[in-house]
Amino acid sequence: MPFEMPQFALAAPEIWLGVMLCVVLIADLFDRGGESLLAFYLTQATLVGAMALAIHTHWGGDAVITFNGMYISDSLAAVLKVAIAGLTAITLGYGRDYLRDRDLLKGEIYLLVLTATLGMFVMASASSLLVLYMGLELLSLSLYAMVAFDRDSRIGAEAAMKYFILGALSSGMLLYGMSMIYGAAGSLLINDIAAAALAGDNLLLAFGMTFALVGIAFKFGAAPFHMWVPDVYQGAPTAVTAFLGTAPKVAALALFLRLMADGLGDLHAQWQIMGIILAAGSLVVGNLFALVQTSFKRMLAYSTVSHIGFLFLGLVAGSDEGYAAALFYAISYGIMAAGAFGMIMLLSRRGFEADMIDDLSGLNDRHGGYALVMLLLMFSMTGIPGTVGFYAKWLVLSALVEAGLIWLAVLAVVFAVIGAFYYLRVLKAVYFDRVDSPQPVEATSGQQVLMWANGGAVLLLGLFPDTLIATCRAVFGLG
Repeated sequence: MPFEMPQFALAAPEIWLGVMLCVVLIADLFDRGGESLLAFYLTQATLVGAMALAIHTHWGGDAVITFNGMYISDSLAAVLKVAIAGLTAITLGYGRDYLRDRDLLKGEIYLLVLTATLGMFVMASASSLLVLYMGLELLSLSLYAMVAFDRDSRIGAEAAMKYFILGALSSGMLLYGMSMIYGAAGSLLINDIAAAALAGDNLLLAFGMTFALVGIAFKFGAAPFHMWVPDVYQGAPTAVTAFLGTAPKVAALALFLRLMADGLGDLHAQWQIMGIILAAGSLVVGNLFALVQTSFKRMLAYSTVSHIGFLFLGLVAGSDEGYAAALFYAISYGIMAAGAFGMIMLLSRRGFEADMIDDLSGLNDRHGGYALVMLLLMFSMTGIPGTVGFYAKWLVLSALVEAGLIWLAVLAVVFAVIGAFYYLRVLKAVYFDRVDSPQPVEATSGQQVLMWANGGAVLLLGLFPDTLIATCRAVFGLG
């Protein structure tokens, strides 16, 4: 392929992140305040700027491929990047005071977050296996360091080691699959891989697809590749867990859509059965194991596995409607998860982690407003009408029915009903359980505004979901 001058303007979001990452690094060296306040505000400004650039450069018009076929600018990249940057900004807003109270508020945490965000942005616009893998490793290495950020925590060190070892294994599986895909297609470019998939059956391509899907399933945390999720969620500082459980899930969806949908979409009949097994397994394992948890963080971890199962249901439908539903679900779940982990951080204080379900007891007596937000979050995760979670599940189920997978839709509904039990158990603690000496809820004004905005987003997107639904559908050319 002859060399063509890249259109650098299309990569403005990534260039902006890379430049500002260096700026934050240097600025933090001269910040003598001890709380990295300058780094925090620069990081938030960087994320807002990245969202604006993503909309300006990617949204609308036809897809443009540049950098010799390795980078794609399209509406899907715009939506993914806006969601990633937005969720990252929300979790940083929740986590600042939490990290400060535990003497973990260092400038390095913002550098790791920006590096991870850069990796996720690269994945969202990747049009080559090489670029996909580069973005994935940039994200993964940053997450490994973030999970182990509290060096004095034994449980954090154990979680980081498990995450690193299993993550390295999954990356090896994904890379092995990519190597076979490259061998079968003779190219690293997604368009050439799509042409090879369209050409007909290819045993090497099918094997590569299988290994690649295993690697993707691990990054999602889908059963049976979910072993790291509960331990890492519980062991990492809650501020890190909040980040880990939100934006990287959208990035994992980007990985799937670019590789499996764009590159191997014509082999849908072959990877669909594997996707169904992953989806059904995640629904069963996630919901059943969440039932018996007493730790709120571990319950949310297994809840994540069940939600990933629902997200996979949209993907296995193999239609544009299914992909749009999965995109809507990923964004909606990110908003809900940010609020749930944010609540843990708001209720925690120096020397105390509000990470057990019993720690939520009597929340309505202590702060009725936060109890109301928790009600909205749990209702949304359950899928009760009036919240964004209802429409997320509804769109996925509709795509399944249209694809003729009615039995799978019924299975999803059954386990959604089972899952309602542990969400209602949380609300029981919030509204009906009492404590002898309730502790007052202490939170900064910024945290309070963020929590109210988070709860309001869950409610407003549930009452008026049309704009977000239309945006997700427009990405795939649906009216």
